[in-house]
Amino acid sequence: MAREISDPATELPPPSSALAGKTALVTGAARRIGASIVRVLHGAGANVMVHYHKSGADAERLAAELDARRPGSVRLAECDLLDVTQHAQLIGGALEAFGALDILVNNASTFYPTPVGEIDESEWDDLVGTNLKAPLFLAQAAAGALHARGGLIINLADIHGMRPLRRYVVYSLAKAGVIMLTRSLARELGPHVRVNAVAPGPVLWPEEGLDHALQAKILERTALRRPGSAADVARACLYFAADAPYVTGQILAVDGGRSIGW
Repeated sequence: MAREISDPATELPPPSSALAGKTALVTGAARRIGASIVRVLHGAGANVMVHYHKSGADAERLAAELDARRPGSVRLAECDLLDVTQHAQLIGGALEAFGALDILVNNASTFYPTPVGEIDESEWDDLVGTNLKAPLFLAQAAAGALHARGGLIINLADIHGMRPLRRYVVYSLAKAGVIMLTRSLARELGPHVRVNAVAPGPVLWPEEGLDHALQAKILERTALRRPGSAADVARACLYFAADAPYVTGQILAVDGGRSIGW
């Protein structure tokens, strides 16, 4: 069984001014990892554009929470990222609200199993569209604004983009594409725009569909013998945004050693 270990590092970092004067757009930002990333970047002084698609109530609660701390520092943006014709408007909204865009975090994702023999085209379109196509086209739409500010793109990859997750064929290949997208964009957009990725491991279990026995098995094969938290991923994003001016094209695994414990 996994050992219970308290870990204060999973707490959100204290407020700072490391990103004061900068603007971040985070996709899929209303809940879970996206909301933690927003809180951390906002806590470091950034203005934030909170993108959502179907989680409007959660997005409004998050915006109210952060705006109470620093009035005028948060905007909401509803957008279906599968419709690439809406991307320019999403970027334009950030520029209109805050005058610039410094950080794009491609966090929005869909995740569900697609066993071979049962995969249909709609699942392909959804999983590849959300996890890979949208980050590419949104990065393309944001490239000019980010270039003007010497900005940064952070993609949310997955350790299963490097080692496939059984029964999650389409998701795994989409995240593998995100890893290559990160490296390709780092070459294409350098030297003015940095592009990196965070690859979470056992961080936030799916809200349904993963049994406790499998969770225990995964943690037993994880070097730190415990799950991570959304805050762990958010802190990695903050590192890229605030403390890594000479780092680009890199994939940072935030997985407690899961990728060395297969």
